[in-house]
Amino acid sequence: MKRGAILLVSAAAAFVLGGCAGIDVTSVATIAAKGVPKAVQASRPINDSEEYYVGRAVGARILAQQSLRQDPELTRYVNEVGQTVARKSARPQTFKGYHFAVLDTQEPNAFACPGGLILITRGLLQTCESEDELAAVLAHEVSHVANKDGINSISQARWTEVLTTMGTEAARQYAGAAGSLVSLFEGSIDDVFKTIVVSGYSRSAEEAADAAAVQTLRQAGYDPGAVASLLDKMMAKEKGAPGGMFKTHPPTADRLAKVKALVGEGKAPEKEVAARTQRFQKYKI
Repeated sequence: MKRGAILLVSAAAAFVLGGCAGIDVTSVATIAAKGVPKAVQASRPINDSEEYYVGRAVGARILAQQSLRQDPELTRYVNEVGQTVARKSARPQTFKGYHFAVLDTQEPNAFACPGGLILITRGLLQTCESEDELAAVLAHEVSHVANKDGINSISQARWTEVLTTMGTEAARQYAGAAGSLVSLFEGSIDDVFKTIVVSGYSRSAEEAADAAAVQTLRQAGYDPGAVASLLDKMMAKEKGAPGGMFKTHPPTADRLAKVKALVGEGKAPEKEVAARTQRFQKYKI
């Protein structure tokens, strides 16, 4: 296998060992060797298993810059909340499922990698004041996965070239096509990484994720108003620190106004919210 393929697979494997042990990572070149005829490949969208591998590679790239929080109890708790909202989302199942982890950085942010890998920073966790607000963050990120916002950022021309290579040369001559395919695949990962980390999603994508988060919280029994209360806290932070996630998201004030209109008067029972908040305080860092 060419060196680029080895490095890419190694990065994905390192991520698995760091936070999501037990998930099998298959080499990009191996996937390529299973190509189908060129005409079919070049006309189809990215399937769920390909989305999963792209997402794992994007996750590995994020973890090359930021480390995971080594706190098994906190990770378990965040996964419990995340799985609760994911089950009530528009896409309750993905290929190999949703996985949630905490990045050990003070900058408030969260990343939704294609396929269901969701990373929330320690700084954003500290911004939350209740489990309902944590659920609001995770529901928003799950909505990006459900809407395939990350995977849709891949250049269509680049993906068509990936599929064409997979369907012809790679299927017949594994070693000869691997280098070209890995280069194309890494370009696809670049598209997603730059969208998630550098430029951010479009205003319409963020607003759609906010709206979906409100609905998901309502379906999961959380307070849908937690989306608004969290955005209110983020707006205060935005004034003092315009970088980080505020650089890649639409103005928080605009998002907050739309969310408040969606939430209306409906709220979760106060006793349930209080019990969840007490549980959240045990894990807040």
